[in-house]
Amino acid sequence: MNEIIFYFFYNLAHQDSFFDISVVFLAVYFPYIVAMLAGLFLLFHHEVLQAENPFRFFLIKKKEILLVFFSAFSSYILSVLLKLFFQDGRPLEVLGGVQTLFLESGYAFPSSHSAFFMALAFSIFFLHKKIGYVFMFFAILIGLARIVSGVHFPVDILGGFVLGALVAYLVKNV
Repeated sequence: MNEIIFYFFYNLAHQDSFFDISVVFLAVYFPYIVAMLAGLFLLFHHEVLQAENPFRFFLIKKKEILLVFFSAFSSYILSVLLKLFFQDGRPLEVLGGVQTLFLESGYAFPSSHSAFFMALAFSIFFLHKKIGYVFMFFAILIGLARIVSGVHFPVDILGGFVLGALVAYLVKNV
């Protein structure tokens, strides 16, 4: 089933150069934009600069920022450690004939990108519901782009999503 879903998405690649460039953008460069947007949102969504005492307001916001990025980085570190335990290969190594849109090395399960961005999204969701859905959509886009580009199986992405959501939940409740 994992391979069937993988090929469904992977077969979208190598059909159109503009689409391939868009997928690479979503898988490689868009994550940096999402992380920056998350930081900017958390910093400025309550008009910090227009507050009577911006520094005091920033100190209150600092807790939210630390919570969100602590969850995300914790998920990332846990995913790297779990990769050492599972040692699952990437589609390029496991399947014949897979040509990735960009090179990625190391073990695949769970996806560190998916873990990081789903933890980021869930942490924001716990603090601000509406914008949390937007960041969940961004995490899903990044995950799908990494499948289409041929560097991850769907189970790698799903594992990262579950790990990220779980870590965000645990950090929120500790």
